[in-house]
Amino acid sequence: MRNEVLKSMLRNGAVASIYFLLTYLLSGISYLGIQFRIAEILILLCFFRRDYTIGLTIGCIIANLISPLGLWDVLFGSIATLLSCLCISFCRQLFIATLFPIIFNGFVVGAELYFLLEEPFWISVGYVALGEAVVISIVGYIIFMIVGKRESFQRLIGATHNFNFKW
Repeated sequence: MRNEVLKSMLRNGAVASIYFLLTYLLSGISYLGIQFRIAEILILLCFFRRDYTIGLTIGCIIANLISPLGLWDVLFGSIATLLSCLCISFCRQLFIATLFPIIFNGFVVGAELYFLLEEPFWISVGYVALGEAVVISIVGYIIFMIVGKRESFQRLIGATHNFNFKW
């Protein structure tokens, strides 16, 4: 049991670090309006293992510490990630799972941009949702459809469910 807890902590630490590094290295496209936060693809790991919610939320919190929106983004962006991860972790169809980050980030981060930057609400929601759709529902979906059913990938990430998922 202790071995499994340690493995989970190490996996989540690695995921949090990768999320932060991808966001930091691509910070020019990771924040504000139409954001293409490539690190968001990692959210789909929750489709295979629920406890990745922890690492992804921590990674998002750390990445949002350098956001131009400051602590507001730490709070609201991380809440959107947490809600997305929780919903994805109980989903049985990969494409449906890709829709949760679009909805949560679109509305939560879109509202954040509306209140903090006084951007038009529906334009902010649309831009954030568009970025999430491109990154997760197109790029992320294709990547996970290719590697997600491979036994070696499932072993690597310690998958606990959705081994033989459909679309």
